[in-house]
Amino acid sequence: MKVLFTASEMYPLIKTGGLADVAYSLPRALTEAGAEVKVVLPAYHELLKKIDSFRIIGWLQIPGVEQIHRARIIEVQDDRFDVPVWLVDIPQLFCRPGNPYSSPEGYDWPDNAERYATFSRAVAALAVDGASAGWSADVVHSNDWQTGLVPAFLSMEKRVLTRVFTIHNLAYGGHYSHEEFNQLKLPWDWWSHEAMEFYNGFSMLKAGIAFSDHVTTVSPTYAKEICTPEFGYGFEGLLRSRQHKLTGILNGIDTDDWNPAVDPHIAQHYEAGQPDVVASKRKNRQALLRELGANSKQQRNAAPVLGFVGRLVEQKGIDLLLHAIPKLLLETNARFVILGSGQTDYEQRFITLAKQHPERIFIHIGYSEGLAHLVEAGADLFLMPSRFEPCGLNQMYSLRYGTPPIVHLTGGLADTVTHATEETIKDGSGNGFVFEDQHPDALLNTVRDALVLRSRHKLWKQLINNAMTEQHDWSESARQYLELYKQY
Repeated sequence: MKVLFTASEMYPLIKTGGLADVAYSLPRALTEAGAEVKVVLPAYHELLKKIDSFRIIGWLQIPGVEQIHRARIIEVQDDRFDVPVWLVDIPQLFCRPGNPYSSPEGYDWPDNAERYATFSRAVAALAVDGASAGWSADVVHSNDWQTGLVPAFLSMEKRVLTRVFTIHNLAYGGHYSHEEFNQLKLPWDWWSHEAMEFYNGFSMLKAGIAFSDHVTTVSPTYAKEICTPEFGYGFEGLLRSRQHKLTGILNGIDTDDWNPAVDPHIAQHYEAGQPDVVASKRKNRQALLRELGANSKQQRNAAPVLGFVGRLVEQKGIDLLLHAIPKLLLETNARFVILGSGQTDYEQRFITLAKQHPERIFIHIGYSEGLAHLVEAGADLFLMPSRFEPCGLNQMYSLRYGTPPIVHLTGGLADTVTHATEETIKDGSGNGFVFEDQHPDALLNTVRDALVLRSRHKLWKQLINNAMTEQHDWSESARQYLELYKQY
């Protein structure tokens, strides 16, 4: 089975979020399960700088807005990748500063509609060997709004291919105007409620849903949630009408990269079942605090550390954290490590808290892959109070590293974390802490309960072992995707 997997980002070449991790790990798992996979990405300027070498495999002429783009198709030659990676190189669209979607100042590129429509046209052409590279696909697997037009363009091809589209986050719909629809010279019959028209504009994500043979999301619970007004962002009616072709398949994690037994980013290696896991985590806690500027006394302090890694935005429940932390500073001896960036007001509030409590709050504004690993290894508990979370990866990293996560009951968090009580810990199911209400006091009370349980050392060791012995690699997800591909 030949699978063309396409996305707008892929770790470690270019990453803004979890999609990049999926685009790296799932194709590898599919390959290991027996599929022949190629990955197609845009050739961003920053991405090209990270490539050791490449070869040109073909050229395409792709219609854009008022011009025909000449796309160079190149294949990455890099030992870091087990799966062939093809890049669509159109310098006038993708060779620019900033992240894939926005300028260095944080504004969306005004030509994003043309950029990702043109990329999608190129992907559809590559799927049927339009660049004469000697390879064509049986299945094309597209991801999120940036590749939502791929299934639509494939619907125009004479050769029938299986089209699968995965929604990683329905909150980002790829919304554009009727004027841009016309500028892109999309077929007139696509401007309809049954196709991609969406509230007087059009949505690339809706195109992915409407033109695919099957739609997946990144967790079973999220597949149910997006069919409701609360989580549907206006797509819930469309998704309910297509529930027969909607499946939630839980993401996995890269258990080679995220492995405390060999992780090069942490101070002390450890693995499930070892009698000294707690001691190893203590050494990592000291290394984490040292990395963030704590003095020797603070590093040796046995008080628990609660960690957070992620975007400082409302979706991640940052307002709940900012409500809970001052109270926990008064009531407990817990310390907090915050790694992330996002809304300026949230960043400033954390910076202010850290200045007021320099011995209790340690903050790093920005992102560091190495520090993210050290947080997972060194924290005692991981905070993840997301208002919604399609799948989430950090809670699975936390389980892998024996750092029980504290999560809100939503999406993939609900599918991976079981609330720890004395009973659930002893029966092996309890692996973290879960609160149901989107209310600051719900988070606060759950943290209090977790800290009490941490003082019960025998139970705590069993909880850590429960978490670390769970399997969250990609093998099961890949098996489910292959079974899905074979249905068509």
